[in-house]
Amino acid sequence: MEGSSFRTLEKIYVFCGANYGKDESYAKAAHRLGEVLGKRGINLIYGGGSLGLMGYVSTAAAVHGRRVLGIIPSTFTKKNLIGKTCGK
Repeated sequence: MEGSSFRTLEKIYVFCGANYGKDESYAKAAHRLGEVLGKRGINLIYGGGSLGLMGYVSTAAAVHGRRVLGIIPSTFTKKNLIGKTCGK
């Protein structure tokens, strides 16, 4: 389109479950999202931790070279409900 300007998506915020879901397709989709982010050069800001769907997205994005920033409510860190954070 003439006169249109497109902005490149630089980062995306993803917040999803810290469990693995009831269906394996959720885990596959989360992992695939991380891969796509990596291949498209999109950095990830997510709910922190390495467990469940959040872990799949963040690990896949990091493995594919993207910056990953986990934002974790302090309540969860005190109870150790999240595992280790992937990235910063």
